[in-house]
Amino acid sequence: MTEQCLLDHVMGNAGHILIVDDEPKVRTLLRRCLEGEGFAVSEAKDGAQMRVCLEREAVSLITLDLNLGRENGLDLAREIRKERNVPIIMLTGKGDAIDRVIGLEVGADDYLAKPFELRELVARVRAVLRRAQPVEPASPAGQCYTFAGWIFDVNQRSLKRRDGPERELTTSEFNLLEAFVKRPHRVLSRDDIMDLLKGQDWSPLDRSIDNLIARLRKKVEQDPDRPTLIKTVRGVGYTFTAQVERVASPNR
Repeated sequence: MTEQCLLDHVMGNAGHILIVDDEPKVRTLLRRCLEGEGFAVSEAKDGAQMRVCLEREAVSLITLDLNLGRENGLDLAREIRKERNVPIIMLTGKGDAIDRVIGLEVGADDYLAKPFELRELVARVRAVLRRAQPVEPASPAGQCYTFAGWIFDVNQRSLKRRDGPERELTTSEFNLLEAFVKRPHRVLSRDDIMDLLKGQDWSPLDRSIDNLIARLRKKVEQDPDRPTLIKTVRGVGYTFTAQVERVASPNR
């Protein structure tokens, strides 16, 4: 670990965030919050450290303070945008609308004025990362997948064993399985899952997601009490561990 780029990859399944802020206490607060949500986090106190980090690491998103002592966050945002497409969230103590407009004009993807709730920052980070994800292109193979002996046909909205009967799924179970199958080996937090399951009235404080996971496990796991396909990542969320292959639909 170098003094110029403080890297701490405790988790990082949700993405890698670079915090650029000249206040050590702010960096520490944000790092602890984001690591607790499953992100890997790097810190930089100024533009020089930021450049070193960007050269050495693949970064998913940058939180960039507007005022960095002798440097201007707007200038750094312009510099980043000339060379990279990495999303930027500007953080500042100024709530002035003019600053916000300028920040967005130079290429920032979002803008958050201090003081702010940490949960709001996490929500903004997740929202910007979702917008930055490329849309999966259409494929001649359609949207049919195989995993662990199952055939999951998104177009036909069916799940069945090879040469076996179809397994009935509720709409919520189907949508959850689709979210997992299209994101194998990626850890999804409960917030991620709530965002992916559109049209549902989820509460982040209840056990709805956990109950839905349990119901889906009963449909696809050989032993729901010892799941091997939908694994719990303690303190973070869930991950779909099966090897997924996209294939032509048998009904085509």
